[in-house]
Amino acid sequence: MAPTASNFRAETREWLLQSCPSSLLQSEIVPKAGQKTPVSGNRKTWLERAAERGFTVPMWPKEFGGAGLSKDQYVTLLEEMRSLGIPAPLAGMGTTMLGPTLLEHGTEDQKARHLPRIARGEVRWCQGYSEPGSGSDLASLQTRAVDEGDHFVINGQKIWTSGAQYADWIFCLVRTDPDAPKHEGISFLLFSMHQQGVTVKPIRLISGISPFCETFFDDAIAAKEDVVGGLNKGWTVAKRLLQHERSGMNTLASGRNRESGPSLDQLARKTVGLTSGKIANADLRKDIVQHSMNAEAFRLTQRRTVEESQGSTPGPQTSIFKYYGANLRKERSELQVSMLGTDAFEWNTSETSSNRAILQGWLAGKAGSIAGGSNEIQLNIIAKRVLGLPD
Repeated sequence: MAPTASNFRAETREWLLQSCPSSLLQSEIVPKAGQKTPVSGNRKTWLERAAERGFTVPMWPKEFGGAGLSKDQYVTLLEEMRSLGIPAPLAGMGTTMLGPTLLEHGTEDQKARHLPRIARGEVRWCQGYSEPGSGSDLASLQTRAVDEGDHFVINGQKIWTSGAQYADWIFCLVRTDPDAPKHEGISFLLFSMHQQGVTVKPIRLISGISPFCETFFDDAIAAKEDVVGGLNKGWTVAKRLLQHERSGMNTLASGRNRESGPSLDQLARKTVGLTSGKIANADLRKDIVQHSMNAEAFRLTQRRTVEESQGSTPGPQTSIFKYYGANLRKERSELQVSMLGTDAFEWNTSETSSNRAILQGWLAGKAGSIAGGSNEIQLNIIAKRVLGLPD
């Protein structure tokens, strides 16, 4: 018999308190792809315990490493984690993008081989979509995969490959039929990054970090059994994965945008101070209140959408979340920098300086309206697929 909602909440809270090391309470650290240092210590303990319980991917079926939770149970779990200040045990492209896509489009063999390893945090994934000449027009990609019997030989280049320098595997769009219309000759392949034919070159950004890379394939190999969705059917799989990417199911289900660093209110208290219990600068106070109201409205809209979708990733409306969320994060960074004034540009301060972290976030955040599909692409999708406007 399934536990009642109140029993599930009580049991979940008790398990979280017993299983998550106390040092991680109120922590923002989450093991994920693109992380150079291996997971160790208490973070590893938490990851292992959560994976054993199925809580790294709570809504996945148990046979693939999940807990088989319902949508309501998943929301309860995230609410309890939030109230206790417990970080998610695992995040990254495997759990939020590829895993959900394989559950929908993968073969039973692909699910059995890849999903349990993702759930246990044993493999890091990266995304091979964009190319130097194929950004917003993704379907014009030219990376080729040639059929050689039991495998494909891949040649070409990808760019803006997030975390490629740390990844073990890649999910990659390749052209398998150069004579077909551009949307119809694409396949979705999975293959190892640890092979002779793969070269990765990190791109150093103005923020001082290198989350993106150039990735080159020179006779790289992909097995035939790792074609997802069928030969030359990759465009359908690719679009669905982008919906998973843009939705951010953890955020959707919890209805919460968890931002790193000090809150706007905390930063305002520190930089401009209070007058009669209010932020001293009236214009700044107004901007913070408006941003907070917008963020809360966004949170509630996300929460309502996941409830209406019964826990599955929504469809084209994820472009609304991507567009609005990117602008909301950029707005927050602008407010942070404006509060710090010239102190925001103390680049030579310590690597751990909160001011430097805010500046890096502000610089890196400029990519938010491009990565994962530009704002212009999202507006086109919203117009056609959500509002039903003519082409």
